[in-house]
Amino acid sequence: MIIKKAELSATAVNKSQYPVPDKKEIVIAGRSNVGKSSLINLLLNRKSLARVSGSPGKTRTINFYDVNDSFRIVDLPGYGYAKVSQKISESWKDMIEGYLSDRPNIVKAIQLVDIRHIPTAMDIMMYEWIRHYGLDGLVVATKADKVSKSELAGNINAIRKSLKLGERDKVIAVSALKRTGHEELLTALGSILEEG
Repeated sequence: MIIKKAELSATAVNKSQYPVPDKKEIVIAGRSNVGKSSLINLLLNRKSLARVSGSPGKTRTINFYDVNDSFRIVDLPGYGYAKVSQKISESWKDMIEGYLSDRPNIVKAIQLVDIRHIPTAMDIMMYEWIRHYGLDGLVVATKADKVSKSELAGNINAIRKSLKLGERDKVIAVSALKRTGHEELLTALGSILEEG
C-alpha cells in the first residue's frame, strides 16, 4: 500500500464531534509514551502530522486522520500516564470505550506496546477491550531500535504470552527512527482494508 495523501480531519472528545462513519477506520491504541505519534507519522509518511509531545499524556482527544481519501487512522488518547489525575484518567477510559463500542466502521485496532518491556496491566486491559470488540490480531512492538537482534525474538515472545495472543495474531516490531517494520506494517494494513 502506498500512502499518497494524509490529513487530520477531526479532533473529538465526544461522539457528536466524530466524522461521518463513511470510511473504514483503523484504530491505534497504546500507552502515553509508547510512540504513537511517531508511528502515525511514519505510517502516513509525514514528519509532524501527529504532534509528538515532550510530555506524555498530553493527547486528550481522539484524532481522525483521512488517508488517501479512502480510510482513516484513528489515534486514541494514550493511557497509563501516572501524573494525570484519576478524574482525567477516567474520562479517557470513557472516551476510548465509548468510541470502540459505538463506531460501526472500525475494521481493526492496533495495540502498541514498547518492545523493551513486558506489557503493563493497562496494556493487557486495553487488549482485552480490543478483543471484546472483535478487533484483535495485530500488535505493534515499538522502539525496536532500542533492543539487540538477539533480544528481539525473546521480547516478542514475552509480549505474545502476556497478551495471550493466538498463533494467527501478528506482532510487528517497528522502529520509527530506523523505519524498520514499516513496509510489513503497511502490507498488513493493506490486507486489513481489503478484508474489512
